[in-house]
Amino acid sequence: MDDLVLNWELGTGGLLLLAAAGIALLLVLIMAFRIHAFVALMITSLLTAIAAGIPFNRLLEAIAFGFNPTLGNVMLLVALGAMLGRMIETSGGARVLTDKLIARFGEQRAAMAVGVASLLMGFPIFFDAGLVVMMPIIYAVARRLGGSLLTVAFPAALAFSSMHIFVPPHPGPVSASAILGADVGLVLILGLVVAIPVWYLVGVLFGGWVGRKYDIAVPTILDGTPDEDREMESNPSFGKIMLLLALPLVLILMNTGLNMYASTTDDPDAFKAEPVVALLRTLGETPIALLITVLVSMWLLGWGMGKSGSLIDKVADSALGPIASVVLVTGAGGMFGGVLRVTGIGDAIADSLNSIGMPVIVAAFLISLIVRIAQGSATVALTTAASLMAGVVVNGGFNPVEVAAIVLATAAGSVGFSHVNDSGFWLVSKFFGLDVKTTLKTWTVAQGLMAIIGFVISYAIFLVGGLFG
Repeated sequence: MDDLVLNWELGTGGLLLLAAAGIALLLVLIMAFRIHAFVALMITSLLTAIAAGIPFNRLLEAIAFGFNPTLGNVMLLVALGAMLGRMIETSGGARVLTDKLIARFGEQRAAMAVGVASLLMGFPIFFDAGLVVMMPIIYAVARRLGGSLLTVAFPAALAFSSMHIFVPPHPGPVSASAILGADVGLVLILGLVVAIPVWYLVGVLFGGWVGRKYDIAVPTILDGTPDEDREMESNPSFGKIMLLLALPLVLILMNTGLNMYASTTDDPDAFKAEPVVALLRTLGETPIALLITVLVSMWLLGWGMGKSGSLIDKVADSALGPIASVVLVTGAGGMFGGVLRVTGIGDAIADSLNSIGMPVIVAAFLISLIVRIAQGSATVALTTAASLMAGVVVNGGFNPVEVAAIVLATAAGSVGFSHVNDSGFWLVSKFFGLDVKTTLKTWTVAQGLMAIIGFVISYAIFLVGGLFG
């Protein structure tokens, strides 16, 4: 696919105009002409690719560049997560957990409790997988409390996002640490120093304001039919539901721990290839961990409670239909972002900014932020900025704290202002039941605030680190 990436014939300014025109067209198609987001994203992706000069005989290859990997990743996680959510919801487990949370923390702090739980789960679990697993709990708590879904959903979603962006072992900060030569352990500690305040200020405080301003009803996407709900009802114990929420966390954490330990050995590849280690790492891969949890939920909430196999099959099958739109639109969001990456816009912008000569930590943040806004992928934005800054950082005489702060500032830029070219934007839009305009006003603004606040805290760490260097 590398031979398809264009060589910036349009120049950086032309590529920026092309990206802006593509985004504007997409918004007009969806908001003015009310075309379904999946169709609008396909039309926009094709027209953007043609305008960028991609040959007609390679158009499908260009749109598949972002669509196929995004769809593959999202489909497994959302499908398995939806099955798990439906099992928990129809069995009455979500209600049991909600009652326990409210009894323990009170209605005033229930949303905060869900956010804290998401923060803890977000340590090893990726943003999209964690959000899908928590959705039935978020829905149940929101129904119980009344008012807007966003009051509960925003603290939870932004907890997962904060941990995913700033804290190893998530791939973004780990990759940037490797590229810039940072100590991963130090990045983890300082990443928590950044992630927790960012989550509280944006997820809790801003999220509370968003919940008061936008009255969003709880979507029915994970609801079963009345007959399914009645037949599957079993009022499982609080312990069973906690086990189902903790099981994927433990499995994925096992995978993460083994990978981190492997990096400390003399031959990481040989350690990972050991049969027992390879088996345990496989069990901890996110799709496998979710598959195991779904099977356990079918036993604990279904077969083990005397429910028939046909009923369990019906409940699991009914979970897949409603999330088809979520999966396809999210994949199409990845398609549009992929087409923009193929145009070379990210590299063109990064190269132009890199030549200006501003402070390293500021340049790393701005490159990451602008590339993120231009082409949608947080991972691409972060690794692009880190790669461009690597030589300057390695030869800059920075101490370990300063290097870690640069990693976190780069990560902060990579989360900024998620919008229509980001697959995560569409995942949030569909699961929260938001139209595009409202998602831009809420989620996009929240992600921008995360970037700005994250950079400010990272820069403060950089300055403090410089005092003791």
